[in-house]
Amino acid sequence: MASTRTGTRTAFRSTLLTGPASGAPPTIRWHRPLLWLALAMAVVTAGALVGLAVDPRTVTGAPLWAKPLKFAISVGVYAVTLSWLIGLLPAAKARSRRLAWWAGTVAAVFLVVEMVIIVGAAAAGLTSHFNVSTGFHAALWSVMAASIVTVWVAAVPIAILLLRADLGDPGRALAIRSGLLIALVGMGLAFLMTGPTAAQLDDYQGIVGAHTVGVADGGPSLPLLGWSTVAGDLRIPHFVGMHALQVLPLAALLLEALARRMPALARPLARRGILRALVGLYLGVLALVTGQALAGQSIVQPSALVLAIAAALVAVTFGAITRTLLRESRRARG
Repeated sequence: MASTRTGTRTAFRSTLLTGPASGAPPTIRWHRPLLWLALAMAVVTAGALVGLAVDPRTVTGAPLWAKPLKFAISVGVYAVTLSWLIGLLPAAKARSRRLAWWAGTVAAVFLVVEMVIIVGAAAAGLTSHFNVSTGFHAALWSVMAASIVTVWVAAVPIAILLLRADLGDPGRALAIRSGLLIALVGMGLAFLMTGPTAAQLDDYQGIVGAHTVGVADGGPSLPLLGWSTVAGDLRIPHFVGMHALQVLPLAALLLEALARRMPALARPLARRGILRALVGLYLGVLALVTGQALAGQSIVQPSALVLAIAAALVAVTFGAITRTLLRESRRARG
């Protein structure tokens, strides 16, 4: 019995060090309701593009159909990613998969509710976010707020299940888990936009909450993205945080592809070391853009301090990755 346990430990350690076939991506059973949602968002995206081309109306200084377009793309990407993540859960864990399936289905339903209100408001030529000018609009805004909270809550059990699941390759597992946890933080940062600004408290005009810090929404902004070029914009940390869900797993898959040609990336633990550095960089960037937005500073007009911090983050990350690659190159030659 003791020799069996020793052999098992040795085999497990060998798997981590050398990365045999067991590190290959597991078979995925996609979450179908989320895929149907993604398909619907592709249709909405096409419709919003037509709206941008033929409808010249604007709302809060932006093209009327820009918001439905951005949300349709974001929801579609999120739906595909969450469907994939749910499909990674082991088939043998039937109870976990069932819980994740229902959580994904709840998220899909309430994302539909969110999009119906956004598209409906655009069709009526109105702003959907922060609008409490009438009882009807306040009710719609309350439904939107409740819907997005439900979507956030639905992602929590999926994150917990993925933290406990065997995802094979250690680097890929780190990227998936970190990406989902950072995305939850990014989604939560949206609540920073919902409080009334000082100007709104002084002169109530039926709008409570804002994307920008220091100026009213609707000023000079980046094309399509709509991010302010003259003030802080809380949509930026929200965007950066949410898309860790795609960026970090894609980085892991890219490293796995490169490992076939680069001996320094052959070991799973080497790839995990690089991904740890990238996760640290991502967290640092998220904290930096959040602080920049709250300080009322535009993303296109960074201060010297912001530039210095950004340079330090890149330098530390580059140093950590370089050390890992040099160490693994020596190991491969040895």
